[in-house]
This record gives sequence, C-alpha cells and structure tokens, in this order.
Amino acid sequence: MFARRLLPGTAALAAFEAAARLGSFTRAAAELNLTQGAISRHVAQLEAQLGVALFHRVRQRIGLTPAGRYFAEQAREVLSRLAQASARTIAFDSGGGTLDLAILPTFGARWLMPRLPDFFARHRDISINFSTRVRPFDLRAEGIDAAILSGAPTAPGLVCLRFLGEELVPVAAPALAERARAPADLLHLPLLLQETRLDGWDRWFRTQGLQRGTDQPALVFEQFLLVIRAAVAGLGCALVPSILVQDEIDSGELRRLPGQRLDGSGGYHLVYPPERDAYGPLAAFRSWLVEAAGAAARAAPV
Repeated sequence: MFARRLLPGTAALAAFEAAARLGSFTRAAAELNLTQGAISRHVAQLEAQLGVALFHRVRQRIGLTPAGRYFAEQAREVLSRLAQASARTIAFDSGGGTLDLAILPTFGARWLMPRLPDFFARHRDISINFSTRVRPFDLRAEGIDAAILSGAPTAPGLVCLRFLGEELVPVAAPALAERARAPADLLHLPLLLQETRLDGWDRWFRTQGLQRGTDQPALVFEQFLLVIRAAVAGLGCALVPSILVQDEIDSGELRRLPGQRLDGSGGYHLVYPPERDAYGPLAAFRSWLVEAAGAAARAAPV
C-alpha cells in the first residue's frame, strides 16, 4: 500500500518539475499555461506535504536544494512513465501507439528489417522502438513490450510464440571451402563460434559421426553478424542459421560446406508478458509476424 499522505498531486508534481528544469517559476508558468502565483502555490504545497525545502529562494532567483535536485529527477521519471502508461492504455482500444521491441541484432538486420516496410504500410499509426539484446534480460524490469528470441525463454510467466524454424549450415569463404571436401576435413580447419551457441560445432560434428578435438583453433564472437563477416574474410568455418547467410551464399562470398544441416535452438520466438496480449501495437505486430514468417518459410530454398 502507498502512504497516501506522501503522494503529491500530478498538478503539483508537473509544476515543480517544470520550475526545477527551467530554473524559473515564470518560465514554468508560461510552459504550463498557468500564472506564476499558481506555480508558487503548487511548489509551496508540495514542500509542506514533504516537509522539506525543494528550492533556495534568494531575492528573485530560485535554486534547487540537494533534496530538490533528487526529487526533480524522480518527478521527471514518474511523469514520463505516467504519460507513457496513459498513451499505451489508450492504444489497447485505438490500435495505434508504440511498441517497444527487443530483437537479436543479426536476425533484425538480415530477416526482420527488409520485411518491415510491409508492416508499416499496413499500420501507419504504429511506431516501433527497437533495442538489441544478445544475452538474457527481464522484459518487465526494462519496460519492454516484447522480444524476439532464439529458442524459448527460461524466465517463467511469459507468452512464447514460435513463429519461425531454424537450421544451421556450415559455410566458409571459397578459398577455405576448397580444403573441405568431406565433413571430416573440417576437423583440421579453424572454426568460428557465436557465444550463445558454443556447443554448435560439437553437435554438428556428432551428427556427422565425428568427434571434435579440444585443441582445434576457434574464434568466438558475440553476434552472428560478426561470425558471418569473419567467415567472408576467410578466418574460419562458420555454422550459422541459413536464413541469416543466404545473401552471402547467393553472391558467392561464402560456400556451403559438405555435411548435414543441424536443427537450431528451437527456432525464433516472439516473447511477451501475458498482460500485453491485447495491446494493440503488439497484437498487430504479432499477426503480421506470423504471416511474414509463413511466407518466408514457403519461399525458402529446399
């Protein structure tokens, strides 16, 4: 339960935040379309409620006290979050609004971004704020509406929609590929690994009936995009999702290496808290994403 006696009204909070940010009751009044006296009264009421001075008043000038400086930062964050919550509440029924979406960097660049013009053409009233994540994170704690992840999340209490499968393929630059006539040849070539899939090559070799040595040279990268560029540069053999490397294969920068494909980590999932299920921007994006993934799967090379 909140201590209601310590909860200021939003009018007083807005007046104080404006005065603190602008350094003037007069300028705060002009910004909020109030009188200077109204700003002064709101601030005085807030100081009386909290029992601390928020401003130094010297003649016609004001300055924040240490307590006022701290409270101004908190007030700014509270007002921002309240405005954001109001806008998103409206979006539940309006269909428009903003979606905060966390994505995998390479998947976002290679698969999602080329398809997004179609989404925005259909939903001109929706905007998306993108952030990239490679390691596990807490959606609720970071205020993220949804995330696209590789594999199902380990955190409980989240909706997890698998929308696209994944196969890993071995590839290398043409000069290196010439040295790999059979899967066993890869045991003698440098390997490239992505840090969240460190067991990928071990699994791949086992599917070929082989055992990778512990002393085989390997480079580890944070993102698949770096793995792919390292492979193009001839630094080693890469095991990457086929949907992320098709452009390099088509252009001849990389060649498929001998050996079977490997099932990925369970495919790509749209993950979100259940309370966001009916949020307009998320519902629209979810529907479009499933449709786009279905079209991509049907068009994928056999």
